Parts: sequence; structure tokens; C-alpha cells
Amino acid sequence: MSASSPDFRPDIEGLRALAVAGVVAFHFGLTALPGGFAGVDIFFVISGYLITRHLATEISETGRLDLLRFYARRARRLLPAALFVIAATLVAGAMILSPEEQALYSKGAMWASAYIINLWLIRWSFDYFANDAANNPFIHYWSLSVEEQFYLAWPALLMLAAWLRPGKRTIVLAMGIAGLVSFAVCAWLTTVSQPWAFYFSPLRAWEFAAGGLASMAPAWLLQNRPRLGWALGLTGLAMIAFAYLTFSEDAPFPGFLALLPVAGTVLLLLAGAAGARVGVNAALALPPLQWIGKLSYSLYLWHWPVIVYAGMLVDEFTLAQRLACLGLTLALSALSYHLIENPIRRNGWLMANAARALVPALLLTGTGVAVAYGNARFALHDLDPEQRSIAASAAKPSTARAKACVQSYEPVTPKPCVFGTGRRTIALFGDSHADHWSTPLIQAAEKNGYRVETWLKSACRASRFSYWVARLKRDYSECDQWRNQAIKEIIAAKPALVVISEITLTSSRKMAAGKSQPDTPDAEWRAGLRSTLTALSKAGLKIAFIRDVPFNDENVDTCVARALWRDKKPSLCDQTRDYAANDAMAKVEREIVDSVPNASYVDLTDRFCNATTCHVFINGQLAFRDQHHLATPFAESLEPEVEKRVISKVGR
Repeated sequence: MSASSPDFRPDIEGLRALAVAGVVAFHFGLTALPGGFAGVDIFFVISGYLITRHLATEISETGRLDLLRFYARRARRLLPAALFVIAATLVAGAMILSPEEQALYSKGAMWASAYIINLWLIRWSFDYFANDAANNPFIHYWSLSVEEQFYLAWPALLMLAAWLRPGKRTIVLAMGIAGLVSFAVCAWLTTVSQPWAFYFSPLRAWEFAAGGLASMAPAWLLQNRPRLGWALGLTGLAMIAFAYLTFSEDAPFPGFLALLPVAGTVLLLLAGAAGARVGVNAALALPPLQWIGKLSYSLYLWHWPVIVYAGMLVDEFTLAQRLACLGLTLALSALSYHLIENPIRRNGWLMANAARALVPALLLTGTGVAVAYGNARFALHDLDPEQRSIAASAAKPSTARAKACVQSYEPVTPKPCVFGTGRRTIALFGDSHADHWSTPLIQAAEKNGYRVETWLKSACRASRFSYWVARLKRDYSECDQWRNQAIKEIIAAKPALVVISEITLTSSRKMAAGKSQPDTPDAEWRAGLRSTLTALSKAGLKIAFIRDVPFNDENVDTCVARALWRDKKPSLCDQTRDYAANDAMAKVEREIVDSVPNASYVDLTDRFCNATTCHVFINGQLAFRDQHHLATPFAESLEPEVEKRVISKVGR
């Protein structure tokens, strides 16, 4: 709705500003607003409110919907700016990203162009070893995909309701039922399978339905009630502010938590409908918020690629650099709004006929998909040997993972795998940090006549203590059950040696830096490690505990590939030993291991670090495939060391 329309609501424009400000602040790392991501939910409610009001009015006045005209308006409004930003982001990526990254993120551009990137991200979220989604410059298009999918389904729902029984009540009932079902499944899946609850459009439909129901509120209940509007507006703003100030990305979201920003937005929309032109709704109509509200779509499109690419070019943002990124975002948004978004949206020739907008829209969408796909193929064409080597090293799975022997989060019953045919057994026990030793351990064991039996589970330490994991956004109870059973099975198997390795608390804390996820006290970890080692030792088993590998502040494969792509040295990605090596934690770990009979501490840190520096590109090989997992080819090169320092423990 344009500002010149008699139905224009300046408070809704201001509400858009409030929504985009939260999202931008969150992504720009403003710690004062850790829940700014809830701004997306505000957008969903606003869309539900405006679209439902428009569709319901058309149905009541004409008895039908002109769907072609509806989709033509949506195409003019959303498509040109979205595709322009995708194209600009791909061009910038060709200068900043390594070829492997360009190929990966071009796939994201392809799905974003087709408005189905949310489905791609669901699959990505379940891949424990997937590349870091935080560096995907197109990830924010997931919400636009959800909106577009809503636009496809919502008119059909309203038309079906009106066809079954004409009248407002039937439409309200249909929206209410759809919203309740959507919310119930969303709340359940948030605790069971959060990516589905977050990205899958039918499970966000309740937020659009909430806005739709607000648009159907009886006029007599709201009109000319400024006091009611003032109270509703103040309450709604307080609810949104509470969400912005207290939520965190580690919270179980959306689920029940999303009720707060959704309900707050509904109250603000109702306050405006009640004729409140004082208090909160008057503040939302102030000129600065109107300006930001007009730019909100372009701001949303531009802010994420700006912050992602800037983060790749500098080690750590200063305040001045953050402000510069914000200024660039505002400038790009204003340009695309005035040169692309608004002119095409208001173009008289396109507005005159639905086909004039829809045919170019389909062609543009197809072109966007084709260009993104072509860019992905082109980026990998004629890769130089160094880039190919890095990509191959990062992609090659460990021996155990290649055989699907690293169990996922859900199972509670161990599923051990056997490698080799030796008469005596070496057991490998732990999380993915035990798994990345599987390749050299299996090779060394076979050379010495042993077979290796693995008990491996994603993110499940061998140490007996309970802890919270980000992927599940709750305590990892499945690990506790699995671990206890695994220890029993290992004892029953009577291996000649049990090899244990696991991610340290220090590394976990570095990954959680700046987040509000619960931490595990050192005392619980120490007691848990001692408990596991003691249980195995009392059973008469020998134990070799391999110290964890150094931790890096970014994905090493992308850092090294990016450095080489820009004709710089891989040593730019090296870490200081103080940061990477966890020496203080290792000292405590060694003391615990050495205090348990039959247990030995194996320290291979000298293969990565000298007295001051931990290296990531060693003897021409990529040492890590991400922040903290060994690259398999480099792990293979450590086979002689594993044979010397680990297999030798059997003979003691």
C-alpha cells in the first residue's frame, strides 16, 4: 500500500522498521539485542495481516480472487530487487570467495532465486559435517522463501473457505484451524527437530494466520477507542522489546517462545486499527521510522551479504568498521529502492496487465536459477592443483565415517563397526574427535595384526557427564544413554586397548563464545572423565587417551583456499599456541589420565604446534577440514606416529 493510499497505515511502516532494525542489529553483532532475529516473525505477522485483509476484501466484494493480478503485484514488489541483490552478491563473491565456496554458495543462490532455499537449509542443518552456514551470503533468503510459499497457499485456503460457506466467519474459522495445527506441530518439532520447525513454511503458517486473524477483528470492537489502542500498543511494544532483549539464538525457537513477538505484533496492529494516534503508534509514524520502513525490504536483502563478506576481509570488527558496514548497507538499500524496487513496482505498463508482470517474472526467475547454476559450474572449472587438493582433503571422510560408523544424535543403542581381521581388538571410543583418528589407527592396527572396533557418536564425549548441545538446543540425553551402554559393551568385548579422544571443554567454549548456551563446570568434566577411565581400568583394560587437536577460529579449508586464491600464504590462517592448543586443559587432563591405572596420555600436539604457533598447512597438506577436525589425508600421514605412540601401549 502506498503512502498516498487512504488505507495506508504509517504505524505498519514503522513496525516494518522495528522488525528490520532487530534483524540487522542481531546480524551486526549488537549484543544488547540478542533476540533481534525475532524481527523476521514480525514481518510474517505483518504479511499475514495485509495479505489477508486484501484478499478477504476482494472476496467479499467480488466473490472471487483475481490470482493472476495478485501474483503479478507480488512479483513486481519482491522479485526484481531480490534477483538484483543475488546477482550483485555472486559478482562480489567471485572476488572474495575461493572457487569451492563460490560453487557451494552459488547453489544457495540457485535455490534462493527459486524461493525454496528454506528446504535446502533444512537438509544442510542435519548434516553434522556441512560447511558453516553462517558464511552463506544467501541464507537470509529463507524467510523470503517462506513468504512466497505462503502467498501460494494462503489465497487457496481463503477461496476454499469462502466456497464452502460464504461469509467472514468461515474464513476466520479456516485461518484459526490452520493456525492452531501449524502452531501445535511447530511447538512439538522445535524440541524434536528444530530445523524443520524453523525453516519449513507450513510450520510458520501460524504466524501469518495470527496476522490474518487480526485483520478480521470486528470494526465495532476497535474503531474510535484510542485508550484501548494506547494500551494495546504499549503492551505489544513491551512484548517485542522483551523478545529482543532476552531471546538468544540458542533458545528453542520458534516454538512457544515465538508467541511473544507474534502476539506483540498483533497487539500493535490492533492498536493502529483502534485509531490510536498517540503513544506507541504515534511514535511508529515518526519520519525516521517511516524512511527505514520504506527501505526495510532492501535493507533486509543487502545487510547480510555486506556483513558476511566484510567478516571475511577483516579479522575482527571494530566499531568504526561496523558503522561503515551499516553505512554501506543503507546506501545500497537506498539505491536499489529508488532505482529498481520502486520504479518497477510502480511501472504503469507492468501494472496495466497481469501477464506483463508475470511473464518477465518467470523469465527473470529462470534466468536467476540458470545464472546461479552456471556460476557454480564455472567456479569449479579448471581449478588449479592447490585448490583441488584442498577441496579433496576437506571432503575426504575418515575411514569410520565413510562406512557410516559415526552414529547421529538420535540413536541410544551403540552400533559398533569392525575393521580388519586380526585376532586381538583395539576399541576406538568417543565423539567425532575420536573418529578423525580412525584412519591412521586402523592402518597402524592392521600393520600390527589387530582389528579395530569403533564406538563412535556425533558430539558424544566418552567422559561421563551430561551437557547441553547447540544442535538439539537441550541436554544431550541420548548421549548419556548411548555412552553407558557403549562402556558396558567395550568391557564385555575385552579389547587389548581402548583408544579415547574427545573435544575439550575449552574448544566447546570457544565455539559458544558470545552465545548464551549453558556451560559445563570443570568439576563435572573432571569427574566424568575420571569415571569413564576408572570403569574401563577396573575391568582390566588398557587405555590410551589421545589429546585433542588444536582449535582454530575459522574453518581452515576455506581460510587456506581463500588465502591461496588471493595469492597470499596459508600461514595467514595459523593460530597462536596460546589460543589454539588448550595447554592448561591438557595439563589437567594428563593429571587425571596418569592417576588412573592402565591409562596412558598420548600427546601429538608437537605435530601441529611449536612453542608459539599452531600451523594449519603442514608439509604442503591441509591439516584440518574445518575448525577442529583433522583432514583425513593429513591424519593418514600421522600413521607412523599413531603406531609409535598408541599401538605400542598394547605391549606395556
